[in-house]
Amino acid sequence: MFLGVDGGGTKTAFCLVTEGGEVAAQVRGPSTDYFSVGIDLVGRVLRDGVAALCAEAGTTPDGVRHAFFGLPTYGEASGDIPTLQTAARDALGHDRYTCGNDMVCGWAGSLGGADGINVVSGTGSIAYGEHDGRTARVGGWGELFGDEGSAYWIGIRGLARFSKMSDGRLAPGPLHTLVREHLDLHDDLDLVDVVLNRWQGDRSRIAALSRVVVAAADQGDRHAGEILAEAARELVDTVDTARVRLGFPDDRPVPVSHSGGVFTAGSSIVDTFHKELEGRHAAYEPRDPLHPPHIGAAIYAAKLSAEPLGDTALLRLRSAPSPSLGEDDEEQ
Repeated sequence: MFLGVDGGGTKTAFCLVTEGGEVAAQVRGPSTDYFSVGIDLVGRVLRDGVAALCAEAGTTPDGVRHAFFGLPTYGEASGDIPTLQTAARDALGHDRYTCGNDMVCGWAGSLGGADGINVVSGTGSIAYGEHDGRTARVGGWGELFGDEGSAYWIGIRGLARFSKMSDGRLAPGPLHTLVREHLDLHDDLDLVDVVLNRWQGDRSRIAALSRVVVAAADQGDRHAGEILAEAARELVDTVDTARVRLGFPDDRPVPVSHSGGVFTAGSSIVDTFHKELEGRHAAYEPRDPLHPPHIGAAIYAAKLSAEPLGDTALLRLRSAPSPSLGEDDEEQ
């Protein structure tokens, strides 16, 4: 069996996939995003998750042919890599594993481990692709000076438009009404209390407001629509850059898929993203995601082993109902 782990800002998803393309077990654990709480968190979450997963499947870690641990921020603090590698080994009990950034899980899940590019827009944003053995990562620099087109990026711009609608710099539209309703504001200035005082600028809560922006755009709010159009341009910029870095020939189809909560917030963002793709490069082939990221992690684990999943197994996995551990709408 192959073990896949997709770590994230709000949860960590674990799964076991058999050589025949069946999901043997899956469990959900806490976040492995350790920057604010300490790196020891990662070892605890991985140990508990692997143990629970194997118990559900009625097996032991010895039965895992290979594992892929996709961890948030992996590679973004090079000094932490040995500790994260050790945490994965201790959880598994052997050396048949690979660690990497969780962006790989989104790509492998969306495209089934095939060459192409996947763009993630959740709390943060990032693009990752593979082609003829090359890999490319674009974006994912964090909300302070990057993550363009992410849920947080959209949420911040939605709040800015609300403030201008409130004091008269912009004409009020559906966005103004929906933000008031969503946050149960008695007075528009209570927004300052909610976001800065009660939430303390919490990244995840601000990112969740992206759904309000999408809903406003769906109701015809011009300013919300402009935010989504700009988000789509930023996300396609990462895809364009990844395509060039990966060396796709101009006349070769480039499969492009997506993952993350922004793309599940409403049809308008997906439609806007696809329209922007079509206007940039004729060879782009938009693809709906095939699998969630934790299944992608298992597919990638198989690919990294000596015996990757065959066509029949991949077809069985693709045709089965896509397993889910529940919505994690704003996850990167």
